[in-house]
Amino acid sequence: MREITIKPVSRVAGNAKITIHLNDEGEVADSRFHVVEFRGFEKFCEGRMFWEMPLITSRICGVCPVSHHLASVKACDDLLKLDIPPAAKKLRELLMVTEYLSSHTAHFFYFAGPDFFFGPESDPSLRNIVSLIEAKPEITEKAIRLRQLGRTIIEQLGGSSIQPVTAIPGGMSKPLHYDDRFVVLKEVNEALELARFTLGVGKEILDKFSDFGDSVPTKYLSLSKQDNLELYDGMLKLIDSDGNTIEEFDPRNYLDYIGEHVEDWSYAKFPFYAKSGYPDGMYRCGPLARLNVAGNISTPEAGNELKEFKKLGDGGPVHKTIHYHYARLIEVLYAAERARELLLDDEIVSPDVRVKASRTAGEGIGVVEAPRGVLIHHYQADEAGKLEKVNLVVATTNNNLAINTSLKEVAKKFVSGDKLTEGALNKVEMAIRSYDPCLSCSTHMIGQMPLEIVLLDPNGHQLDMVGR
Repeated sequence: MREITIKPVSRVAGNAKITIHLNDEGEVADSRFHVVEFRGFEKFCEGRMFWEMPLITSRICGVCPVSHHLASVKACDDLLKLDIPPAAKKLRELLMVTEYLSSHTAHFFYFAGPDFFFGPESDPSLRNIVSLIEAKPEITEKAIRLRQLGRTIIEQLGGSSIQPVTAIPGGMSKPLHYDDRFVVLKEVNEALELARFTLGVGKEILDKFSDFGDSVPTKYLSLSKQDNLELYDGMLKLIDSDGNTIEEFDPRNYLDYIGEHVEDWSYAKFPFYAKSGYPDGMYRCGPLARLNVAGNISTPEAGNELKEFKKLGDGGPVHKTIHYHYARLIEVLYAAERARELLLDDEIVSPDVRVKASRTAGEGIGVVEAPRGVLIHHYQADEAGKLEKVNLVVATTNNNLAINTSLKEVAKKFVSGDKLTEGALNKVEMAIRSYDPCLSCSTHMIGQMPLEIVLLDPNGHQLDMVGR
């Protein structure tokens, strides 16, 4: 058995490596996606007061801090048995959708885009956002502006563009003032125009890669409300590979349906549908899953685009992993449309955004759709409010089994023999980037991310090496 190692995986959020195992005939026998950093948030949050968690957990991720902030505060609401005012729910949802503007745009253009615009086997020195700005200035300037608008609105609503602070147990710490509403609305209107533009650009470029990668039939899990795409609230819905509903359940009961497996070669957990067991219970989350689960999208333009998306599935779910990107850009359009709807609702400026909360013992579960998929925060606290147990089922871990499956399928297509090419290995990484995995988003790096892949024979002798 020979092994190829890709370390680190480039253009993803965090640190990971890939190992590809070849048999004696040079064919791919197995492959693994290793999450190699240990963060330990669940353990070191024990002993903290539960109301601190919305601020602590927003530090988990610098790309999607709003999602952790809101999942956490929803868990606190549930622990306290609070029903927050309608205006507070709408402000939280507005925060939620604006994160999609920045996160999805950043992934498609900064991380994944260089592969599509320059080609998977192009000079690796070109496959970065700086080269993309030089080659496609009009497109990238608009993409950067769209991401900037998302972050600006998050700062206006959340008090910080990176770690928001305004969602609190019981609602929001401040209302949206009347004058600020129209400042944000102007920014959202600009974002809507840019979202239309980026979707058009994305569809054109992705059409050239429609046959790329794997097509693995799986189950899909996402929030759903009245069969509509839903990011903040609703029930959890699981469908099978033909699109039939398997389960629809209250997120508070997730432990009855989702199990968590551990492998000794990765720090990331492997969630699975408990009734099917591991690994048969593999499911996928995130943009592809949300659009497969949703029968409709409530906003008009994204709703029409969903109909076009579903044609790719020939009456069933869309299984090709590359279409995560298409789904991602449809969600950007939805986020801009939904933000506009919320801002045009007069209730959004109601001063009634908070209910009184009292310290109590209990258990709370909060679930939202982070850009990368279902995100679960689960807390247990004693009478003083001190946390006794914390469980976080992070969006990327929900996709962990599927990522490994896609990795193996793509590696079988492009990797074989004793000779490696950098382009072939980049195609393997492209399968990973389709999922937009977020591995350790609070680890910030400056400078280059080197990559070296060594191919060894069964006796450990080097047969080939490529690097970047």
